[in-house]
Amino acid sequence: MSIQEQKTREEQEAFVKEALERAEQLRKKKQYKEGISLLVEALKYGINKAVIYYRLGNIYIDGGDLARAEYAYKRALEVDPRYTNAMHNLAIVYKRQKKISSYVKTYKKSQRMELRHPRQVNLASEEKRRLRRFSLRVLFWFLIGGALLVLILYLALR
Repeated sequence: MSIQEQKTREEQEAFVKEALERAEQLRKKKQYKEGISLLVEALKYGINKAVIYYRLGNIYIDGGDLARAEYAYKRALEVDPRYTNAMHNLAIVYKRQKKISSYVKTYKKSQRMELRHPRQVNLASEEKRRLRRFSLRVLFWFLIGGALLVLILYLALR
């Protein structure tokens, strides 16, 4: 589909989503040029630009084009300064380029970003139920332990 054919925002979002998925498949098949073309086309819509630049960086780094990978990760960070994965991959690019001081600085920054802004985890409903049950068990045993401690202290101090 060309840009002219896609009129609604929903169609554009669907195209970008599909382009991201397809580009990842192409990257795994080492068909870098096709993946790059697809992502550049998706950039024209201005939707999920940080993710698109990040994926472009991944393709460039896999293809050995470190200068373009560096540029793509920097653009992803311009769009979303909290994009931890882009910062981490930028550090890897610096390491491969043998820019050790930039690597160390960027890697440390990516680690601080990860601590300040942890990733949002999307869990399936079954995983959520399992975590709730586990946390309720932990809370139950914590309360039982606290009650036993209070009982022991009460009996000891009588």
